[in-house]
Amino acid sequence: MAITVYIPTPFRDLTRGQGHVPANGATIAALIDDLESRYPGLGERIADVDGVHHHVNVFVNGQEMRSLAGEGTPLADGDEVAFIPALVGGYE
Repeated sequence: MAITVYIPTPFRDLTRGQGHVPANGATIAALIDDLESRYPGLGERIADVDGVHHHVNVFVNGQEMRSLAGEGTPLADGDEVAFIPALVGGYE
C-alpha cells in the first residue's frame, strides 16, 4: 500500500528535507508507526501514547481525521495524508 504523506517544513529535518514521503499503514495510527520506523523521531513529533498531539492537524484526502475516525481512520492505496502543526503565537 503506497500512501503519500506531506511533511511540513518544521518536521523536514527528520526526512532529510523531503516534503513528501511514501509510507504504509491501514490506519492513521499504523501510518505514524511506519513513519517512525523510517524516520526516527517523526512519530514523536506527531503523536504520543495518548494519540495525535492536539496541536497537530491530520488531513486524509483533504478531510480532517478528527471528523472521520480519528487515529483509526482507514487508509487505502493512493491516499494522501498531511500532518500540519498548528501555528501558535500572539501579541505580548
